[in-house]
Amino acid sequence: MFTSVVRTSARAEIGAVTSLGRMLRLQVVDIPALAPGDGTPNLAGGVPAREFVTLAKGETLVALAPLNAVLALGTAKGVVKRVSPDYPLNREDWEIITLKPQDQIVGVCAAREDEDLVFLTRQAQLLRFPAATVRPQGRMAGGVAGVKLAADDSVVFFGAVDPADEAAVVVTIASASDALPGTSPGSAKVTAFAEYPAKGRATAGVRAHRFLKGEDQLSLGWAGRGPAKASTASGVVRSLPTEHGRRDGSGVPLSQAVDAVGPALG
Repeated sequence: MFTSVVRTSARAEIGAVTSLGRMLRLQVVDIPALAPGDGTPNLAGGVPAREFVTLAKGETLVALAPLNAVLALGTAKGVVKRVSPDYPLNREDWEIITLKPQDQIVGVCAAREDEDLVFLTRQAQLLRFPAATVRPQGRMAGGVAGVKLAADDSVVFFGAVDPADEAAVVVTIASASDALPGTSPGSAKVTAFAEYPAKGRATAGVRAHRFLKGEDQLSLGWAGRGPAKASTASGVVRSLPTEHGRRDGSGVPLSQAVDAVGPALG
């Protein structure tokens, strides 16, 4: 999945946000560039993030982000935070949220106040609400309640979407939680973002995917400007369903929708 897009220049600095709530300062000139392509996902010539970001055991890179914008963060336990860009000038890494035990960041993005913040959960609930309802906080604040989760639910996607964008879509991939990795065919669904009504912050949202027999979770979700694309792990482009489904409908079996398991969305 493309987790972030940052407009910058070769001599600028950007931030790398990790699952444990750290931000690391990166020099853009030190980050390898991919060869120009035809606009489709192609990771040939890319370098793993661990080659230029130092991570602790169990820590993962969540997103790259600008250092001069208010960022929105979403966690696995449903916390949301907008953080003011008051970052220290003389440090290479710092905390941008105080996380509760066993929680971690799921998504990070620059979010304007006229955009909607979006949570997608493993039990296929989608919640969208205006970013303006979340007041920006300092780096050490812990955020506020974002989405209301059931006892055994967690967040699989967090991001920001322009509600006025008619091309915005929601992509959901369902699977079976007890299947071995790569063995559950699952189903995929693409829905117009406008189909999902905005709800208040700290509510449960609405159903985003009705599970077929044998499915009990969303293994992947994404919301953003369409059209969405899928690809194999090697970067070969595959098609997602072309027809928009109902927001609370079931998906199309992956064997029919995508000629690959584990799509990358963007």
